[in-house]
Amino acid sequence: MLDSTTNKQLIKQVLTNAKTIAMVGVSLIKKEETSTLIRRRPSIIVMKYLQEFGYRVIPVNPSSTGKKIYGETVFAKLEDIAIPIDVVNVFRPSKETPILAEQSVKIGAKVLWLQYGIQCQKAQEIVESANITYIANKCIKQEYQRLFLKVSPVFPALKN
Repeated sequence: MLDSTTNKQLIKQVLTNAKTIAMVGVSLIKKEETSTLIRRRPSIIVMKYLQEFGYRVIPVNPSSTGKKIYGETVFAKLEDIAIPIDVVNVFRPSKETPILAEQSVKIGAKVLWLQYGIQCQKAQEIVESANITYIANKCIKQEYQRLFLKVSPVFPALKN
């Protein structure tokens, strides 16, 4: 296990070097949903936030394939994305992460990042055996805020 200083340095390095993030589990905004409901979806908030700080965030969600979320086309699975992915950021249950870890290896991602509440020993073993960085149980948005903006990690609502 990494100590907090090493962990902080690793996360800062990941966020500095990453340009393209595949976000697995981003939900499509449905027309019948109110803006209040949309603002409560962590994946939507995180995607928009990362885009505002210069990252290209590609949504992955098989139930919304071909549609657009914040200007990016949604893909069914990681292997469908034709460009190199630096970070695979996951908003799915822990039990689904071994498959996502295998897909991350297959596409040559550099990092598998599991959001708060998501962690899996098997997924960690899969990616680390392929020299892919594993980060779990941390919010990528909050880590960005903490390390680069020096602000308390908060989860504000999106502005229209």
